[in-house]
Amino acid sequence: MLSEADKYKAEDDKQRERIIARNQLEGYIFSAKQAVEDAPAEKLSPDDKKTVQDKCSQVLAWLDGNQLAEKDEFEDKLKELQKDVAPIMMKLHQGGAQGGAQGAGGPKVEEVD
Repeated sequence: MLSEADKYKAEDDKQRERIIARNQLEGYIFSAKQAVEDAPAEKLSPDDKKTVQDKCSQVLAWLDGNQLAEKDEFEDKLKELQKDVAPIMMKLHQGGAQGGAQGAGGPKVEEVD
């Protein structure tokens, strides 16, 4: 009976890892789509927004058609999507960082003394 429990535990662990990988992919899809939808117009062009939305929709369609894919397949799709949208997401996030860096020209220690 103990060997059966070990067998099922291994299967359960494999299934749990597969589901976690699937959820990570799905979560990334929705967070990327939400980020570009909420992005101010001056940070991303309509083409950039469309690119991210199209890539996310393609992977989501793949996800819907491959519910029983293996963990590695979900992880590969996530890496592929991240690679495809990374330049656009960097543009989005750098826009905010640049704004903070522009304000860094404030008083220097010598000026305060």
